[in-house]
Amino acid sequence: MKITDVTLELFSWDGVPNVRYGAHSPGVASHKACLGLLTISTDQGLQGHAFLGSSSRSAELDGYSLIAALKPVILGKDPLDREKLNKLLFQRFRMTTYRCIGAVDVALWDIAGKCANLPIYQLMGAARTRIPAYASSMAFDGAAAYIDDALAIQAQNWAAYKIHPPARRQEDIAICRAVRKAVGDDYLLMLDSTWGYSYEDAIRVGREIQDLGFYWYEDPLAEDDIFNYVKLKQHLHIPMVATEHSPGGLSSYAPWIIHQATDVLRGDVAIKGGLTACLKAAHLAEAFHMNYEIHHGGNSLNNVANLHLICAIANSEFFEVLLPAAAHKYGLVEDIEIDKDGYVHVPTGPGLGVEIDFAAITKGRIALLT
Repeated sequence: MKITDVTLELFSWDGVPNVRYGAHSPGVASHKACLGLLTISTDQGLQGHAFLGSSSRSAELDGYSLIAALKPVILGKDPLDREKLNKLLFQRFRMTTYRCIGAVDVALWDIAGKCANLPIYQLMGAARTRIPAYASSMAFDGAAAYIDDALAIQAQNWAAYKIHPPARRQEDIAICRAVRKAVGDDYLLMLDSTWGYSYEDAIRVGREIQDLGFYWYEDPLAEDDIFNYVKLKQHLHIPMVATEHSPGGLSSYAPWIIHQATDVLRGDVAIKGGLTACLKAAHLAEAFHMNYEIHHGGNSLNNVANLHLICAIANSEFFEVLLPAAAHKYGLVEDIEIDKDGYVHVPTGPGLGVEIDFAAITKGRIALLT
């Protein structure tokens, strides 16, 4: 089997809701986003797909480099030679982005699953078929909105609620106290400060939330600040979660493990360069008896890929849903939904195992990159 073509169809997504999670995503009014449908075609009629882009990051930012830098690498190659192709793709990362490499890798896994007539999670080696979901909040102004949000999630039996705070120390502490009081002592809460604190503020907030019984403390410091993460971890006993945006792909995890700078590793198929890189990272984490918690993928098909990964490994506890969910769902006929018990279920069809809404994509077409 050989790859005969690689295309990226850019399409519009209208009426995307306002979203803000921290200083890195300031939020805008309802707007139009641009996503991309990647299609890898083969001489045996099989096609692999992936989405590129998100509601806050246009596929145009990455798409042209995908076609220019990565298409020549894989044309004429066997799509089942994923390990060989993965090394070739990562040799081109200086000419493109990890998001582009990730999209190509996901599409190659989609082809492999269709060729084997297996869902990707079984092709990887299934560990389960469902996983508890937790909700990640927007960044609100004031504690009242967080309380309402958390109580609604708790009432729907979601496994946990994660706070994205304003990243202002005193205000954040007040919000965490108020939400803990509202949901009670037994409900799982996390704090994701989106790289927003100095070391001094991070340790003060960390002491407060560990006394409040929060489940984990995520990204309090800058994504490359290993030095201060080591210090912070030495002074706190709440589990630390980092590496979501640590610079680099698979190899970026090594110094965090060596220096014992985090308790839990983090990543997803978009920001770490695909399923292949994330599966290796999960196995690396397992060797050190660490969890590999999967970050939200930014678009519907990335989240499907993430779910396959989570269900293929044993050292991940949750599936993340960024709120409002409508700001991250587009392009599938049926998207991932949370059941009444707070679980999501992995698709069982071949490859990614979901139906793409080609009609909506064609209707919103902006350009076809070839």
